[in-house]
Amino acid sequence: MNTQRRTNASQRQGTTLVETAFVLPVLFFFLFAIIEFGHAQLVNNMLNKACRAGARIGSVEGTSSADVVAQVNQTMAPVIDSGDLTVFVNDASVFDSGGTPPADGAAVEALPSVEVSDVEPRQMFVIRARLYYNDIALVPMPFMDGVELNSQAFMRHE
Repeated sequence: MNTQRRTNASQRQGTTLVETAFVLPVLFFFLFAIIEFGHAQLVNNMLNKACRAGARIGSVEGTSSADVVAQVNQTMAPVIDSGDLTVFVNDASVFDSGGTPPADGAAVEALPSVEVSDVEPRQMFVIRARLYYNDIALVPMPFMDGVELNSQAFMRHE
């Protein structure tokens, strides 16, 4: 009877090892997914902040589009490499006359570029920034190719 208990205990240790081998990868996957999702949210929030900061700078008299782009890049610098970020400064005055708002980011990017220092008072412009997720991901995933994080801020020039 004593040998039977030893056999069951040694078989149980093998079962525990097999169960751990199955569960541990799933646990790590969920753990890294939560970390990656948090990082993506951080970058997205910083992107929103950077666009708003760039739009505020651009609304002031005497600033140029280069100043706006520099402000967006400076705001994003703690979280990403500035080479991964694309910033657009476009004329949005077409929406002053009751035009339909853009359906997607490509429509905003297709608006004509504008030099903020040449914008008339009360004229609307838009700052748009985008980057691809895999360029900033902690662990790039092949199924996330083409997924982009983007933000935009509309502002009127003073």
